[in-house]
Amino acid sequence: MNEKRPFFSIITVCFNNGKTIRQTIESVLNQSFTDFEYWIIDGGSSDESLEIIQSSGNRVQWISEPDSGIYDAMNKGILHAKGKFIAFLNADDFYAATDVLGQVHETLNRNENAWAAYGDLAYVNEQDTDKIVRYWKSGDYSPRSFLWGWMPPHPTFFLRKDAFEKFGLFRNESMKSAADYELILRMLYKNKLPAAYCRKLLVRMRTGGLSNQSWTNRLRGNREDRLAWKLNQIEPFWFTLILKPLRKLTQYFQRP
Repeated sequence: MNEKRPFFSIITVCFNNGKTIRQTIESVLNQSFTDFEYWIIDGGSSDESLEIIQSSGNRVQWISEPDSGIYDAMNKGILHAKGKFIAFLNADDFYAATDVLGQVHETLNRNENAWAAYGDLAYVNEQDTDKIVRYWKSGDYSPRSFLWGWMPPHPTFFLRKDAFEKFGLFRNESMKSAADYELILRMLYKNKLPAAYCRKLLVRMRTGGLSNQSWTNRLRGNREDRLAWKLNQIEPFWFTLILKPLRKLTQYFQRP
């Protein structure tokens, strides 16, 4: 008899995130919608991360071994995942409420043809996570949105596992910080997969992520954004990759 397939697979990639991983785990395990599996892919942490993961109970499945970076670890998670839809929650982020998965499930049920769903994200102060620094209001998606610098926030992005199997995993070898942008561009824009907007705050993200740590990383991210279009053999407008970072400025003035 075949084992029932979970609706969601939630994947957290971890490496020495002992200060924050417990809150991330609890935000997943406390979800009121329970038809999900939870994977943590640890890169061989040397701090207390593994101890916290191991103490989280049998609802958390995990592996701990060296990897070649965050996107390599995400790809490992995809290969282990059995859910109909896959989402990634960073080890220093957490779900904004206990009904996040339920809200996304309802959105997907209302949009039966959707291959993806996404929502809003709040950047919060590292010490005071109730304090919103920026608010990423995603808005409705249309196929031409990418040409105007749009993308949905990756931590709120849910995608059918079938899409990974059909169109590929993260391009971790050629991308250091923009593999998430390349993957979403490939799925939604190049391959025209329909996506549904869940009009809710789904994830709170602590400030200071990989792509925002320095001007060097931001410049590299912009170069990788351009490479994402080239790898997919599609052409942006001349102003597309100028608008993409400029759109972030409005996030400082938005709130839920």
